Amino acid sequence: MSIVRACRAELSKVFTVRLWWILAVVMVLYVGALAGILAGVFGSLAVPSGGGAAIIDTSKLHLLVYSTASAIGYVFPVLLGALSATSEFRHQTLTPTFLANPRRAQVLVAKAVSMALIGALFGVIALVGSIGVGAIVLSAVGESAGFDDSETWAMAGRVVLAMALWAVIGVALGTLVPNQVATLVIVLAFTQFVEPLLRSVSAIWEWTARVGQFLPGSASDALVGWSVFTSLGASTTQGVQLDWWQGGLVLFVIAAVVGVLGYFVIWKRDVT
Repeated sequence: MSIVRACRAELSKVFTVRLWWILAVVMVLYVGALAGILAGVFGSLAVPSGGGAAIIDTSKLHLLVYSTASAIGYVFPVLLGALSATSEFRHQTLTPTFLANPRRAQVLVAKAVSMALIGALFGVIALVGSIGVGAIVLSAVGESAGFDDSETWAMAGRVVLAMALWAVIGVALGTLVPNQVATLVIVLAFTQFVEPLLRSVSAIWEWTARVGQFLPGSASDALVGWSVFTSLGASTTQGVQLDWWQGGLVLFVIAAVVGVLGYFVIWKRDVT
C-alpha cells in the first residue's frame, strides 16, 4: 500500500465518526468566548478615563486576542491525535489495519501525516473563532481589528502550523501510551495543570527560564509569536524566548522522539 492510500485510510477513520467535529465545535466556541473576553477586558482598560492616558498599550492587542486560537485551543488537536491512536488499541482495529498494510512504520507515518492535516484544519477553525469574535469585540471597544497588519496573517499561518504539530504530538503520545484513559489523563493533567505551573515557576530565575523555554507550550507560543501567557510575563523571564522557527523545531523534535519511542516500545509488539 502506498503512503497516499494509507493516509486516505487514516483520514477516513477520523471523518467517518462524529468525534472530530464535536471537538471542533467545542473548540471554536471555547476559543471564541475567551478571545471575546480578552478583547473586551483589555480593550476597556485602554479607554482613557477622565481624559487621562490609557491604562495599557493596545497597539498589538489584536495579536494577543487572535493567538488564543493556539494558546488555548491547542489541547483539542492533541486530544484528537491521541484518540486516533489509542482507539486502535481500545476497539482492536489495529489488527485489521496491519493485515491491510503490514508495513507498521508506514501506518504510523500515515497516521501522523493525516492528523497533521486535520490539526491544520483545526487551526483554521480555531482562528475563525478567535478572529471572528475577537475582531467584533475589538471594534466595539474602539480598538483596531488589525486586518491591515501583515503580522496578523503571518501569525495566523504560524497558528495553523502549531496546531498541526500538536496533532502529531497527540498521535505520538497515543502510540507510546496505548491506554486511552491514561492518555487522556496525561494530556489534560499536563496541559492544564503541570505545564502552566512549570512555566510559572521557571519564570522566577533566568537560568530556569532558559530551560522552561523548551517546554512544549513555551515552544508553541514562541512559534506563534504571541499568547496570553507570554504577554502577561508568566512563562519566561523577559528576553528569554525561542525564535519562531526554533519553537517549531522543538515541537517537531518532541513529536519525533515520542513517536519513535512509541513505535519501538509499543507499535512493533504482537497485536492480540
